[in-house]
Amino acid sequence: MSVASILASKENGDVLTVTADLPISKAVAVLAEKKVGALVVVDGESVCGILSERDVVRGLGAAGPAVMTQTVASLMTAEVSTVTRSETIDSVMRKMTEGRFRHMPVVEGGKLVGVISIGDVVKHRIAALQHEAEALRDYVMS
Repeated sequence: MSVASILASKENGDVLTVTADLPISKAVAVLAEKKVGALVVVDGESVCGILSERDVVRGLGAAGPAVMTQTVASLMTAEVSTVTRSETIDSVMRKMTEGRFRHMPVVEGGKLVGVISIGDVVKHRIAALQHEAEALRDYVMS
């Protein structure tokens, strides 16, 4: 299974993006309204960062409510790990675990084509394991 299979099965393939100059208060409103844990920060079609709920909480801890007037650039993670559609789910799981993050932009040819979460990855991994178990059961029973 690859990242492409995850993207193909997502109900809403739209990627929520913001720009680095957006105020944190507006980014937080998007996170809350769309019920997502991260927003990809873009400059045109290029990924330049990612802003997660965790980044916002850390900003609140450091600056208090004043953080809401800062820009996304002040809190975003600028060094973003990305994946391609051809990467395996096992590879993505390893990257997410080692990097301790829950969202990864999918980039092809320098352009953002999607985003996957640890929830997406786990869901697909469980489905694959269930399929394997059923196949083994069928084999044993035949």
